[in-house]
This record gives sequence, structure tokens and C-alpha cells, in this order.
Amino acid sequence: MSANTHRVIIDTDPGVDDALAILLALRSPELEVIGITTVCGNVRVEQATKNLFRVLELVPFPSGLFIGQGAVQPLRQPLEPATHVHGADGLGELDRIRNPDGTRRYVDAGTPRSLPNALTAWRECLRRSPGEVTLITLGPLTNLAHALEAEPALVRAFRSVICMGGALGVPGNVTPAAEYNFYVDPHAADRVLRSGLPLTLVPLDVTTRVSLSREAIAKLTAHATDPVCRFLGDATGPAVAFAQRTEGRGAFYLHDPLAVGVAIDPSLVKRVSLRVAVETEDRAARGRTSMDRASPPTVQAAMDVDAARFLTLFQTRLCRR
Repeated sequence: MSANTHRVIIDTDPGVDDALAILLALRSPELEVIGITTVCGNVRVEQATKNLFRVLELVPFPSGLFIGQGAVQPLRQPLEPATHVHGADGLGELDRIRNPDGTRRYVDAGTPRSLPNALTAWRECLRRSPGEVTLITLGPLTNLAHALEAEPALVRAFRSVICMGGALGVPGNVTPAAEYNFYVDPHAADRVLRSGLPLTLVPLDVTTRVSLSREAIAKLTAHATDPVCRFLGDATGPAVAFAQRTEGRGAFYLHDPLAVGVAIDPSLVKRVSLRVAVETEDRAARGRTSMDRASPPTVQAAMDVDAARFLTLFQTRLCRR
């Protein structure tokens, strides 16, 4: 690992934007991905793990990569998957994609019969690289909340935590009040945000400002032979259609890739020190985040983003020419 490379673990619930975030991380020389763990969220955790291995078929990945499977349900409530956005498989209904000869473009990837749990995978990564590892969370914070309760000293060995979640000054994307990751497991989000971890929050305030239109995706992926770029075009269709139906604009939001972008280049965003609270009791406002600038801060929240520079980074890394 060079002096300019940072070791990271990704905790994820793939999800199309999760998949693209993982691919961005693996194609970025600034990052050394040493572990990936799955959590329930966009899909059930077993499907999330299957999706992870399917994504890893697209790109070379480190031979020593630690993979773990985490929480099967949120801390205190039933899981509400987002398959209406990401497709039944969570990856944009990949089985519908055919090659010109009619064969399936994406075959099922094999998954191990058993995997360590997320905490075990994190423990091994931190044992090998103490004080050097950043955790990037792309899904609900259930795994991190469990770890804070079971082994707080281990979690505090992370160099930093970058969390995609919350909506501070903008509406939510699952209810008017809440962003999806915090809505799915608000109790986990609350536990993490009150933990005192060195946490950077990447909320909808910035992630909704980095998107690709249907036309931009078509132009970017036209005649693509690179499997990663082709995946970008193939997997995003259902989510773009969902945005067209619900917002009147066919676009794909790069929520999770931006969190990876912050790990690659922290200067992509401007951060503000805030105390952030998560609503856990009011059912109508479940997962709503509120900010308090007057009290002692609990997070560094990204509140502005150099969208053009990030989009250039994303497109250059995923669609090589």
C-alpha cells in the first residue's frame, strides 16, 4: 500500500447504487478495499450477499478480500426492502438482459456455503491493519449498531467512518421526512450517531445533486465493451424508470458512489460540524434527521459538493475508454 492509499471496508446492501459504489472503490487506486460486508436493506441479506458476488465477477478484486454477511433484520422492526426501486433482484433485474445471441449476459455467481459474520470480518481486517481502516457504510447501520453494542473497543479502532444516510435540509426519498437507510433502521442510526465515532455523514443534501440522466447513461454506455460500463447501462434501467414515474425526471442518483468519492477525495465535499438526531418513536416521522448547530457536534455532515468534479471522476473510473 502506498502512502496515498487508504484501506477501507465497505458495508453494503446491494442495490444498484451500492454496486456502482463498490465498483468505483475497486477501480480507484486511492483505496485498498480489504473487506466487504453485507447487511439487510434494499434486499434481504442473503440476496445482498449473492449480489455482491455477482458484482465482483465484473472486475478484478484483491485476493485477500474479507467478505462477511451481517444482520438479517433491523434492530426493532421488520425489514422494508426497496425492490420497487432496484428490481426484484436488487440489481435492476439483470436476468432480463440478453446478449445478441440470446444467452444471458449475467450468470449467477457462486457464493460460499458459509461466511463469517460482519463483526468477525471487521475484526480480522482491523487486526491486520490497526488504526488504518476507514469504514464506508452504504446501507442501514444495523451491522455497526450491533458492533457498538457487542464490541465497542473494536469499532473505535476504525480510523474514520463515512456514512451515506439522512436528509438534513431536504426532503427524504422514502417518506417526506426520511432517507431510506435511516428509515429502514432508525434505532441503529440513532445509536451510531450518538456513539462519538469519527463520523462523516453524506446525506441526501449532497447525493441528490449528483445524478445521471437517462440520456447521459445511454451516451456513456453506448457500444460499451467494458463489463463495468455495460453494467452501468444495464442495471440502472428500473431505477431510472421509477424516478420518471415518481419525479417526472428519468435520472439515476449516485447516493452511494458519492460516499466512496468522499473516501477517494475528501475535498469533493464541504463539511459542517453538527449534532444530528434521528427520530425513532414517531411512526409518521420515522428516520427523520434533525440538526442542531448550537449543541456539541456529533458528526461532520457534507452539506455542499463539487458535483461536476465528482461526476467526471465517476464516469472516468467506471467507463474507461
